[in-house]
Amino acid sequence: MTQKNAKVTFREGRGAVKLMPDAGQALALERTLHAVNEAANWVSAVAFDHGVPHLYELRKHTYAELKSRGLGAQAAQHVIKKVRDAYTTLKANIRAGNLGKPGTRRRVKAETKPIAFRSEAAQPYDDRCLSWRYDAGTVSVWTVQGRVKNIPFACSAGALKTLQAHRQGESDLVRRDGVFYLIATCEVPEAEPYEPGRFIGVDLGIAAIATTSTGYKAAGRGLNRHRRRQLELRRKLQNKRTKSAKRLLKKRNRSEKRHAANQNHIIAKTIVTEAERTSSGIALEDLTGIRQRVRLRKPQRVPLHSWAFAQLGNFIVYKAKRAGVPVVFVDPAYTSQQCSECGHIDNNNRASQSVFTCRNCGVVAHADRNASRNIARKGEAAWTAGRESRVPATP
Repeated sequence: MTQKNAKVTFREGRGAVKLMPDAGQALALERTLHAVNEAANWVSAVAFDHGVPHLYELRKHTYAELKSRGLGAQAAQHVIKKVRDAYTTLKANIRAGNLGKPGTRRRVKAETKPIAFRSEAAQPYDDRCLSWRYDAGTVSVWTVQGRVKNIPFACSAGALKTLQAHRQGESDLVRRDGVFYLIATCEVPEAEPYEPGRFIGVDLGIAAIATTSTGYKAAGRGLNRHRRRQLELRRKLQNKRTKSAKRLLKKRNRSEKRHAANQNHIIAKTIVTEAERTSSGIALEDLTGIRQRVRLRKPQRVPLHSWAFAQLGNFIVYKAKRAGVPVVFVDPAYTSQQCSECGHIDNNNRASQSVFTCRNCGVVAHADRNASRNIARKGEAAWTAGRESRVPATP
């Protein structure tokens, strides 16, 4: 059976490809990012004035000027393609309604102004302007000051092994909080899924981020405490309304996202490792649209909308694919109200946030553990129903 490919991108944080240039190398990289993004803003204005033409036509309008600005041939091509891709994404967002209805302030602003690029926005590099030396742990990068060689990089041993074996296509140079990173896309083949002996149900929540039917529980107390502290700091900075406060707000926002992503990586890895070790599948709740469906009191809205459950689900799915662990999504309806022992459904079964008491058979259990068992049972049923029939064809 042909293996599918899963795109895995190393980003800042765990498994990141972090550059460690000296002062001269850092200056060259900084000037390069500023130059290419200044050029991208010019190309964006030209594209906007010409009604955003196709890529080939946009090249005719801009390539010669970019070369005269000191950009190399490949860098100029990447700048043009970056701008055209940005307008393609904008058009798709408008068509999908992500920027609001026609006439709304946000949509009008997006439609009536050229796309602007930050001075340190990511710049793509291909193998003709970026080369890797994995054994030496260095890269050679094209800059506006010429080729800069022997820039050290750092990443985990596992990330380096994957980078050597599976790196494909372009790598993006980006600067975040004064630190340079290379974001390299790797095409990692998925493992062949095995036939699971059972399913591990995963109940996602806020008080407990994830609870499995096998007994693992990732408490959300620490993460929620961190978010509350960050929320209070944001309020103080927002009240100041200064430029420095706005810069700190952006920095703290990125820091909070990295912290949440790191926690989700740890939780996802723990769940997938347990499933792989026991030859089990994973059953997850299909929580699509939960923010629109759920109605909460105002104090409860912030925890729900800052809860990165979709990210955790995505992390579990891609890690499971790499390990060959089957994953199914099930309807979450009544999983918190149904008894996992007798199947009785009653809204009053949920005695409190953490306690489940069945009104029919009297069983008492942790509410999240009970829900995870219901999810596991639904996962087994969904897998059996969707599995290819092994009954011989009727002659």
